Amino acid sequence: MKQRIITGVIAGSFFIVLTIIGGWFFYGLLLLLAIIGYGEYVRMNGMNWTHPASLVGFAGVLALMLPWQEWSLGEPSFQFILWLLMFGLLSITVFTKNQVKLDEAALLLLGALYVGVGFQAMHEVRSADEHGLLATIVAFCAIWSSDIGAYFFGKAFGKHKLWPAISPNKTIEGSVGGVLLALAVALLFAAIYPDTIAFADAFWIGILAAVAGQLGDLIQSAYKRVRGIKDSGSLLPGHGGVLDRCDSWIIVFPLLLMTGLLPF
Repeated sequence: MKQRIITGVIAGSFFIVLTIIGGWFFYGLLLLLAIIGYGEYVRMNGMNWTHPASLVGFAGVLALMLPWQEWSLGEPSFQFILWLLMFGLLSITVFTKNQVKLDEAALLLLGALYVGVGFQAMHEVRSADEHGLLATIVAFCAIWSSDIGAYFFGKAFGKHKLWPAISPNKTIEGSVGGVLLALAVALLFAAIYPDTIAFADAFWIGILAAVAGQLGDLIQSAYKRVRGIKDSGSLLPGHGGVLDRCDSWIIVFPLLLMTGLLPF
């Protein structure tokens, strides 16, 4: 626990500072996390990151995260990037004479979307010209408060298992507590910034961040259970890997962008 707390404080402080600074510092951090996270995903599926198919997947993550407009490179459509990634991975199955199987190519494609779109959404929110920092802080605070609420409510009141086949320690009471705390935090931001965040939007931000964030956690837990591993990686002592720590983020941020709830 001591190691977990020390690691959390150091890594959390570093992340918060770069989030506030924004710009290329924050983008560089997200890009690094995405590369490491995709590497974890590749290893979780028993593949070598140096294999040509894995390298095509890494290229797909980079293409999804590249700030095309900021670099004046035009802006290829999401469908175009996705199709090229699919084409590249399917071509690898041919060139390797099916040593890379179709289901492996599909897994690499799925992972590139899971990781690339998730971290790109964080960059898009933070880089918004108006209220980008506030929107990012609101989203992260709602996600983290859901985690905190779920943990402490579960410890204090947890009696009924939420999904024991996937995550045996999570409880329904903890899940409800996470939703309530995330909702309270989001509404607090609306009270502090009434001219920027509408109470109705804050309500749905809290609900979405908590529900989707907990589902993101369960998704990662389910996948690790299928692969028979405890953590996706060992980057952060006591906390696991990037995908262990960011499983909620990479689900919540794309959904917040799609719904248009964030204040920018």
